[in-house]
Amino acid sequence: MAGRTELLEAVSLRYRDAKRWERSRILDEFAAVTGYHRKHAIRLLSGLGDRKEEQEIITADQAVSQRGRYGPEVRDALIQLWEVADRVCSKRLRPMIAVLLPALEQHGRVTLDEAPRGRLLEVSAATIDRLLTGVRLVAGSGRRRPAGFGSAVRRSVPIRTFNDWNDPAPGWVEVDFVSHGGTTVSGAFAQTMVLTDVATGWTECIPIVVREAEMVVHALGRARELFPFPLRGVDFDNDSLFMNDLVVGWCRAAGLEVTRSRAYRKNDQAWVEQKNGAIVRQLVGYGRFEGVLAGESLGRLYASARLHGNLFQPSFKLREKRREGARVIKRYYLPVRPVMRVLTHAAVSEADKSKLRSMMAVADPVLLLAEIRGAQAELGKRVDERGMTAGRAETPAPLDLSVFTASLKVAWEAGEQRPTHRRRYVRVKPIVRPSMLDAVRDQLLTWLDAQPALTAVAALERLRALYPERFTTDHLRTVQRFMKVRRLTMAREVLLGPMPQSAVPAAGVMGPDKTMQAADDMKSLSNIPS
Repeated sequence: MAGRTELLEAVSLRYRDAKRWERSRILDEFAAVTGYHRKHAIRLLSGLGDRKEEQEIITADQAVSQRGRYGPEVRDALIQLWEVADRVCSKRLRPMIAVLLPALEQHGRVTLDEAPRGRLLEVSAATIDRLLTGVRLVAGSGRRRPAGFGSAVRRSVPIRTFNDWNDPAPGWVEVDFVSHGGTTVSGAFAQTMVLTDVATGWTECIPIVVREAEMVVHALGRARELFPFPLRGVDFDNDSLFMNDLVVGWCRAAGLEVTRSRAYRKNDQAWVEQKNGAIVRQLVGYGRFEGVLAGESLGRLYASARLHGNLFQPSFKLREKRREGARVIKRYYLPVRPVMRVLTHAAVSEADKSKLRSMMAVADPVLLLAEIRGAQAELGKRVDERGMTAGRAETPAPLDLSVFTASLKVAWEAGEQRPTHRRRYVRVKPIVRPSMLDAVRDQLLTWLDAQPALTAVAALERLRALYPERFTTDHLRTVQRFMKVRRLTMAREVLLGPMPQSAVPAAGVMGPDKTMQAADDMKSLSNIPS
């Protein structure tokens, strides 16, 4: 856009001073270089675009003079109604006028004659836009709403819907992101880029540690190496992480056709959206993962899951879909493994098929499943510790394949216990630590019985005199807590009778629950009439 602006400034003056035949040549060159529509290029080179902006900032009197049907009092009342309606759009304001205007008149906020009032009730949404153009522009600090930086790139990428695929050859993939931010999307967290081939259902998952366009380019390059056939095109959604010059430019330079889905139309990417839940969420769950080490754990998980899913797990493929009234009837082919769809497709070369056959000959489904469970256990530990292990690497536990194979016979007894899925929260009781006053508890009680007004400072001084190597001035708070709880117990015994021996805590300092109970008892006793 900056280059187009500079070119416009350099060419516009020469275009205005040129003759007719010269203007045609300049216009052809300018439209070819910038990609603008010819009519739009004429408006820019002639300076009509600047005049249009100036025309939008017109005063109220000019607007009334151009449209004599609506006078100043109609416009002033319309502005007031617009403000009362909280500045809604004209299409929403139009039906609100019939409700707001009588209410304002009833309370004396607006006073209109019969003719202006009738025009205000009959005004159209387009006329409201014309009358409020200058007001809205001033209310918005004199600026139009800026277009997004990726809008030019997004417009250059053609749209492809679900019905536009028409049984493509292997190599046309849909791409989407799955976030691993847990219950919040703040901060930096890992994401998974999912690529699903439309023809065969072959799916690759690439973890990305941070949201950056360079990481997307790196992940796309890695995906091209993992797919068993050459990629021909990629279909993105409207995420700004895809719709930028770096990613789109790299794809086109690599010979990949780039398309995108419609905004807020998930069904346009139905192939990859189905894999987001059936593969990624099934393997990883909904926990939060941060840092490079979490990305490495996700990479180890997907390295085993890609072979286990593409070589051994059959998947359905839609054959036809038709609508009968309100019902949508779908028919599917028989479930087939993605690798078999690749091997039976005529568009895949024999060299690629031979590599797949060699891969299938050495693949062990039990070993792959054991590696998946090991990676899931590592990720599940990170979920349990809420990211506290993000800063240190841990050596994976050694894998005993014979023990894992034997456990498969009884694994069903524990139910669906995947390490990355949500586990039941088990409350752990607080640890009760022994108090340093346990050894001198009887001595302190004797002092308090003999001298109930004894202060904690005086008691600590006596303890320091008897045990100079054990007590210091830093233990004043501990003695204060002990004496506070003891005095509460003594007050309870005076007013309510002696406490049963089984209810007296053995430790020198009561736990927090017993302290709160004693405090509540004292509050209730303060309300007893004498």
